[in-house]
Amino acid sequence: MEVNVINVSGKNAGKVTLSDDVFGLSVRPDIIARTIRWQLAKRRQGSHATKGISDISGTTRKPYKQKGTGRARQGSLRSPQFRGGATIFGPVVRSHEHDLPKKVRKLALKIALSDKLRNNQLLVCDFSDFTSGKAKDMNAILSAIKADFKSVLIIDGLAISKALSRSVSNVQYVDCLPQIGSNVYDIVRRDTLILTPDAVKLLEERLK
Repeated sequence: MEVNVINVSGKNAGKVTLSDDVFGLSVRPDIIARTIRWQLAKRRQGSHATKGISDISGTTRKPYKQKGTGRARQGSLRSPQFRGGATIFGPVVRSHEHDLPKKVRKLALKIALSDKLRNNQLLVCDFSDFTSGKAKDMNAILSAIKADFKSVLIIDGLAISKALSRSVSNVQYVDCLPQIGSNVYDIVRRDTLILTPDAVKLLEERLK
């Protein structure tokens, strides 16, 4: 499929052909959901924890004798039924990571790209002439290319240019990633996806 390449002035600067193997897949919400869940699970610290009975400071003495008091028998003041006592079956420090096959992750990225193209939320823009690095100029570019600059993800080639990185850092809700950092979660959560011609080439080489 042919798509127009836009320059920083919002004018056509040629065309690029997008491979149907990468940008022409049908939508699979289940694959997208599995991959986002996998991504977010890896981000979790897993540092939440509560104190068990062995972690509570306090006496180990039996509160009172076993029989003859008319009350329920007790063995420790650190038990969960007492104020300041332990927590039973509370969360423990652990990793939330789980496995997801590489072919599923690869398929999810292609589906996310295809969905953006199908919904007219994907633009190909050449930022090679952008050298100022100013947020004001970046806002002007996003307005010129008619992107929803309140929610944009820009994917560059092997590395993000200094001007692009500097300008985006001061614009709210606009992110920029190198091609190798492109991922399903960031693509899905932004309304507009902007690819550079280098990013298109590298993504097709990576995902075909």
